[in-house]
Amino acid sequence: MKVIISGYGRMGHMVEEELNRRGIELVEASEDICAVAPEVAGQCVCIDFTTPEAFRRNYPVIARNFKAAVIGTTGWNDIAPEVFKAFEDAGTPMIYASNFSLGVNALFAAVRKASSLLKGAGYTPEIEEIHHIHKLDAPSGTAKSLGTIVEECLGVKAEISSVREGEVPGIHTLTLTSEADKLTLRHEAFSRRGFAAGAVTAALMTEGLSGVHEFSKLLEI
Repeated sequence: MKVIISGYGRMGHMVEEELNRRGIELVEASEDICAVAPEVAGQCVCIDFTTPEAFRRNYPVIARNFKAAVIGTTGWNDIAPEVFKAFEDAGTPMIYASNFSLGVNALFAAVRKASSLLKGAGYTPEIEEIHHIHKLDAPSGTAKSLGTIVEECLGVKAEISSVREGEVPGIHTLTLTSEADKLTLRHEAFSRRGFAAGAVTAALMTEGLSGVHEFSKLLEI
């Protein structure tokens, strides 16, 4: 497998380290993915960690030119149908996630189970997410995913609060409170390494894959 990284910021560098650790070829780390020659792109998986604005500009080119794509950028939910259609029409497999950390995806599964068990039992959900001051979107994509799971499985909409401080890689906390007790489910990232490892795992999963898939759903298979 060959990889081209779209976006060479903090996450791009971390993905590069993970590729090197696993012995996977990195062809290029590009700040302008649209400038990659189509004949090169067609042999590579694109791992995208850019900005919502950049991804909105770039996704048609990624879908049209690349062998497959792993999308870690968030903040484009409002155009998801168009994005999915672009990849499906191009026949380019795409794996996306609000968070590629395996620990966070375990949190999603735990929240899904707990919320289903507590449905109708009078629990009030609250979600808090804390991230570094450089994060552009609020609430985070991960917090939104947690909120969607809670609403679907518990039947109650969760209030989400966002905090931006220092260089915090990411902390997500769900509390489910009733008159009888409180349940707290929490994930704390110590670095971005877990996100990079999950993204590279997803890139390996694109081999032989077709269609558009959410990472957490593939992990359930």
